[in-house]
Amino acid sequence: MPSKRAQYRKKATHYVVAVRLELETDGIVYRKWGDTQRAKRGDWLVDNDGDVYTVDAESFARSYERVVAGVYVKTTPVWAEVATEAGSVKTKEGRSHYERGDYIVYNNKNGTDGYCVSAKKFEAMYARSDE
Repeated sequence: MPSKRAQYRKKATHYVVAVRLELETDGIVYRKWGDTQRAKRGDWLVDNDGDVYTVDAESFARSYERVVAGVYVKTTPVWAEVATEAGSVKTKEGRSHYERGDYIVYNNKNGTDGYCVSAKKFEAMYARSDE
């Protein structure tokens, strides 16, 4: 069965404010997206238009470019599909739960490095692109 996944790019008007967790720490644990999330030293604390969360250091390095100190834009494409039923996806930080109609998003075309975003937020931030 063919995937319903399509390629998207972040709209040029959307950026994040981020700071790297370069602290001597065993990590941080927090609750978000209906489950426990974990961040480790070197990961990034991101404020995406008021939605605050962490991003794995390797994923951030591959996906974002610095605009000015503390401001970054996502330059790489993502592959996303609309969830046909409620469920969850394992992320690098933990597990994220989604509802029917939300987007399941992957940083890699092969369906790895995934996360989920509500339809309203995804459609405001991303535009479909050609491969």
